Amino acid sequence: MIPLIARRGLFLLPLLWLAGCNTVVMNPSGDIAAQQGHLIVVSTLLMLLIIVPVIALTILFAWRYRKNNTAAKYEPDWDHSTKLELVIWGAPLLIIIALGLLTWISTHLLDPYRPLQRLDANRPLAAGVKVLEVEVVALDWKWLFIYPEQGIASVNELVTPVDVPVRYKITASSVMNSFYIPALAGQIYAMPGMQTTLNAVINKPGNYEGFSANYSGAGFSHMRFQYHGVSQGDFDAWVKNTKAAGGSLDRANYLALEKPSEREPVRRYGAIDPALYEAILNRCVGEGTVCMNKMMAADAKRAKQNEICETPAPTLSMKNNDARRN
Repeated sequence: MIPLIARRGLFLLPLLWLAGCNTVVMNPSGDIAAQQGHLIVVSTLLMLLIIVPVIALTILFAWRYRKNNTAAKYEPDWDHSTKLELVIWGAPLLIIIALGLLTWISTHLLDPYRPLQRLDANRPLAAGVKVLEVEVVALDWKWLFIYPEQGIASVNELVTPVDVPVRYKITASSVMNSFYIPALAGQIYAMPGMQTTLNAVINKPGNYEGFSANYSGAGFSHMRFQYHGVSQGDFDAWVKNTKAAGGSLDRANYLALEKPSEREPVRRYGAIDPALYEAILNRCVGEGTVCMNKMMAADAKRAKQNEICETPAPTLSMKNNDARRN
């Protein structure tokens, strides 16, 4: 027979498995993700100020007023206590106000479209620092990263320098998706025909996992990529090696790459079509396809012309009335 204490200890055994977990969301390597993790902790503690007392009092009342406790005071006619009402309504109201203020402030400070103001809690962003731009395209079922300033691209491999602000421009080729690197920042949706933006920075060198956080079809489970945070020197070397490796990502090659596939290996392209991302965003990569931005501009111009044509011209009586008023 197993002793009672040993049997009770077996229930705690699964907790030991958690010791090997990498809680990356609560221990990230990027400043934006660190601020988001701090927000989670503070919000949780504020909510526990109500949850813990409620649970404790529920257990206390259940024990104190159990059926066989004849010593408990029985007051069937009791119906009101001003002090109790103030506690019941006042404490949650104060916590809701605190959570509301915290959420409002954090929503603006952590807006993914907002340019970075700092590298981390101890280092403000110096004036004139150049932001690295990366264009992200969610394909079925792989990720394409285009570096417009460097003139290169990669599939399922993202590399950025440590302590360098990066502006990610994000879109999708066919269906809605979600770009997520837990160590870097929260998830940002990728939508066809639309562009979302994420401003973020990685503060520690290392290899991190990125993936799709929005179900997008059969190959969704394998839609993952490696994110490498490296030194500026290593990034420059990677760019140089990618250029030297050759390969060009033009429209024809992109259309072949765009076709659904799973478990795609890392690919690198030493040259890109400079207008490719805009064509992907406006859904006009294929030959003879009208770009969405041009189509919308033409529609807006046509609507404006129709509005002018439909405006009635002033009649003679209207002109006479205007003359009399003057």
